[in-house]
Amino acid sequence: MGTLAGKTIVMSGGSRGIGLAIALRAAEDGANVVLLAKTAEPHPKLQGTVFTAAEDIERAGGKALAVVGDVRVDADVATAVARAVERFGGIDIVVNNASAIDLSGTEQVDMRRYDLMQDINTRGTFLLSKAAIPHLRAAANPHILTLSPPLNLAPHWPGRHLAYTLSKYGMSLCTLGLANEFAADGIAANSLWPRTLIDTAAVRNILGGADQARTPAIVADAAHAVLTRDSRACTGNHFIDDEVLVAEGVTDLERYRPEGATGQLALDIFLDD
Repeated sequence: MGTLAGKTIVMSGGSRGIGLAIALRAAEDGANVVLLAKTAEPHPKLQGTVFTAAEDIERAGGKALAVVGDVRVDADVATAVARAVERFGGIDIVVNNASAIDLSGTEQVDMRRYDLMQDINTRGTFLLSKAAIPHLRAAANPHILTLSPPLNLAPHWPGRHLAYTLSKYGMSLCTLGLANEFAADGIAANSLWPRTLIDTAAVRNILGGADQARTPAIVADAAHAVLTRDSRACTGNHFIDDEVLVAEGVTDLERYRPEGATGQLALDIFLDD
């Protein structure tokens, strides 16, 4: 695999979970990571703030900049981009990690939750990517990576949770559109999605354990592999984490199981057998 040494990444979210794992993997190479997140104060049930994440990134070998803000707010996004450029001289990579989830059915979903998912997931992805594009044009190997699923149009997926599906597929459509629109500029746009449940605090809170999951490291390693590929040759894809790693020659995926986990792996949503 290549290296992200000296690259500057702007990420939405990233205080914990998959986003933080991606940031820490990049930090091992010596990357600069700018985190735009709302988590200035600790959550009663979820560990980590944007400031503790920045400390973890520095300890891992990278340089970090914590920006308290909301990806739904235009001015906050503009501030994060401007501070990244001011601090590190440019932007090489955007990671659209922030996401909201509500799996309620159409009759049950609160429209405030619908709006929240649309604003964070689809609009936030579009906005952060849009704000960074002028700086990505100047980068040597620019990438936009969005944590969103393949566009599986099997009717049962929107049928199970239409509001959430619309917002996540909106993110994936951003990948297709950005890849096509900015191909001539050499800016790659790809999506990445886990094959299985991932052992995050949110999954543990919902399921009560992670026996059917893999660790966030599998998504982090897959993201690293994508972000070090040639941006002109690798764009417009909806990647699955383990497929990326197999293509990189990784043969032992058991390393990505939580310690003591013995359960059969559970597929993530939007993926069929």
